[in-house]
Amino acid sequence: MIHIIRSKANQNQLEEMLEALSAYIKLAVDVRRGILAGGGVMHADCEAALLDDGSRQEDVWGADWNPSSKQVVFESLINIRPGQNNRSLE
Repeated sequence: MIHIIRSKANQNQLEEMLEALSAYIKLAVDVRRGILAGGGVMHADCEAALLDDGSRQEDVWGADWNPSSKQVVFESLINIRPGQNNRSLE
């Protein structure tokens, strides 16, 4: 299940977002609006949820959240954007 998070996620939302991959959560973050979408099996799923919610694609970046280590990894295919001078996954 994909959730759009506008403030701190609650335990139920975290559990539902973990259902797809169990160990970590795929994220897409709208850096302009300060919100994120989490869950699903691909960053593109989260990106699509944000775009449907009114985000602009150029503001949305992908990452993963590992709740057990409390680490964010900023690598995603949706981050490869030559038009925005970003040619890497980060």
